[in-house]
Amino acid sequence: MNVQHFIQQYKKVWSELDELLIQFERKKRTVEATDIDRLSHLYKTASAHLAYAQTYYPNDEVKIVLNQLVSRAHHVLHSEQWKTSHRLGDFFKRHFVQMLVDRKGFILAALLLFIVGGFAGFFAVWTDPMNLYVVLPPEISHAVDPHRVGEGHDQLANATFSSEIMVNNIRVAILAFVAGITFGLLTIYLLVYNGLIIGALAALFWHSGMSYVFWAYILPHGIIELVAIFIAGGSGLYLGYRMIHPGPFTWKYRLLRTVKESALLLLGTIPLFVIAGLIEGYITPSTLSLEAKYIVAFATLIALGLYIWYGVVHNRNASAQQVKEHPEISRANNGSPHSKPILLQERQSHQSPPL
Repeated sequence: MNVQHFIQQYKKVWSELDELLIQFERKKRTVEATDIDRLSHLYKTASAHLAYAQTYYPNDEVKIVLNQLVSRAHHVLHSEQWKTSHRLGDFFKRHFVQMLVDRKGFILAALLLFIVGGFAGFFAVWTDPMNLYVVLPPEISHAVDPHRVGEGHDQLANATFSSEIMVNNIRVAILAFVAGITFGLLTIYLLVYNGLIIGALAALFWHSGMSYVFWAYILPHGIIELVAIFIAGGSGLYLGYRMIHPGPFTWKYRLLRTVKESALLLLGTIPLFVIAGLIEGYITPSTLSLEAKYIVAFATLIALGLYIWYGVVHNRNASAQQVKEHPEISRANNGSPHSKPILLQERQSHQSPPL
């Protein structure tokens, strides 16, 4: 069957599972024994649907939707105690990384837009330093002086300065996400413009022979900060894309689901901004040597890489465990003759309104 028919045939099952999960997650006191049995049944049904989608529609959005739905059901069923700290830790350990993988195309697009702006800003100032006053806003262009980098930092109130930086960066990320409602156009502008500023400043310091100093003051906090902005920007781009192209779902359903997913991605960037703000408030303006600051920058890059690698491996192991617990998923995923009967069998045993 084609993907549109597949969605239409089983959409009611997925909607029922989603509503039941909301009840388990938000209204636990109303849960009854029959609800637990029903959730277990729908979980197995959706797992088989996911395996089928992974086999026959590997590049379609329905696979991502089902993966998120099955993952939620798995944790509701198999977690003995869902404390807030446990749920938060699981989000950053598994779900956030999986969302990054699912939306990597849009995050890379945000990176590319930033790079385009960076090259444009660098080239404009490199060819004529006076273009600095055209590219940058007056409060930046008149205040920057490559030969006075680091002056006055010993007089900063680090805690206050760090807090201001965190709040400002989070504000930029929220704006980049919300701007997706303009079909992604304002998000594109923000990403290009931020790249333009960095590129123009890099060219100014290049002309002054201070590039080594410039990047020593940018990279320690900049790697984490820019990654977070790319994630937020990617969320905004995805929101804009889904407003134009809702796929096989209704426009309203797609918009609401996309806003929810993108908001979770944005939530995941907050710890990154906190870490970047602390580094920018305490390490960047410190009297550490330039080499030490480069080491900090390299350490942040390695830490980000290890975090994503751990999340990917953990998700892969969790999927393998899920297949072990439910062999019927493995049969469906392998495209055996049992895959379609499994779906039909689940459909026939479904006692709610017909599909």
